[in-house]
Amino acid sequence: MDNNNNNDMSRGKRQRSRNSALASNNNGKVRRPFLKILGLVMLVAVFVMGAYGFRVYAQAQNSLGKTYKALDGKATSAKISNKKPVSILLLGVDTTDNGVRDTESDYRGNSDTMIVVTVNPKTNKTTMMSVPRDTMAQIWKGVGNNTKKIAKINSAYNIGNEESSVVTTEKLLNVPIDYYVKVDFNSLKQIVNAVGGVNVDVPFSFSYGDTGEKASHFKKGKQHLNGKQALDYSRMRYEDPKGDYGRQLRQRQVITAIIKSAASANTFTHYQKVLDSISSSMTTNLSFNDMQSMFLNYRGAAKSIGSDHIQGYGSMVNGSSYEIAPTKELKRASNKLRKQLGLSEEELDNEETKLNELNEARGFSFNYTGNQQQNYTIFTRNQTSE
Repeated sequence: MDNNNNNDMSRGKRQRSRNSALASNNNGKVRRPFLKILGLVMLVAVFVMGAYGFRVYAQAQNSLGKTYKALDGKATSAKISNKKPVSILLLGVDTTDNGVRDTESDYRGNSDTMIVVTVNPKTNKTTMMSVPRDTMAQIWKGVGNNTKKIAKINSAYNIGNEESSVVTTEKLLNVPIDYYVKVDFNSLKQIVNAVGGVNVDVPFSFSYGDTGEKASHFKKGKQHLNGKQALDYSRMRYEDPKGDYGRQLRQRQVITAIIKSAASANTFTHYQKVLDSISSSMTTNLSFNDMQSMFLNYRGAAKSIGSDHIQGYGSMVNGSSYEIAPTKELKRASNKLRKQLGLSEEELDNEETKLNELNEARGFSFNYTGNQQQNYTIFTRNQTSE
């Protein structure tokens, strides 16, 4: 009896063991194909993303490589690779003569917009300092080795290309300019459309551009702009109570919005449109590697963008209206930009400050509030060297 029970118990254990093994095998048959399929999907996904990433990289390198143009006598800075603060001169040019598009070799024109941009990856701050187009300045490069030419600063681009604009701005503000970015204003609308439009805070209501239904209408307050609207918003000047200073403010608004949109991950979804719009309208001495490093290491600075400008004083110079920057204002702008670059303050001593001193000694006043513009005198080299 005991042997029979033992045999029954042994048979029961073996049966349970076989059932357990069978259940385990059945579960395994369910899980293993699922894991294989999941693994295959992940492998395909990695391959596709890798191929897509390589394609994006190759297209970016090809598009942005077309924008590169070095400056003569100015080696590319190594600051970006070392994650140091950098300065960039942003030039907005208009290669349109009387509304007719022409090649730049035939018509270069003046720079319509000049903005010194400092980007500091340590403080995560960006500063934009507009230089009014009519600011009186000594033009460097392109005017002869021994020639002193005093003119409106926007003519520097016409006289000596990007190099003249960069050196002239450096001398005016005693601030090193590491890079330049020149953008054709006629392509602004393509760039804005590529990033999905921009949001601005319109300071007052106005209309600009084409007449009738084709005109761009702006209402005071927050507004989303497409490319054409952004271009019209940036160009309007004479209806602004602040004149060109008001236009500079609106231009900085649009540029700030573009920078923030370009730094956003959402831009990745329509990167090719962005690249195409940039490659056809931009020239810079930033290499593709520089741009790549800035996108990776300087993006945090796009979250905090300060806006400023050099405030000039309207005056007549040889029968033409100029904006004369007082020495005090030039020093303020210089010190602010130098601080953003991690540089110490320095005494500003250039042709502009010397001319200011000579004019003030002869009765010119930056505090004058009369109705008629004062005449500002451009003295000879011997007089400014006294």
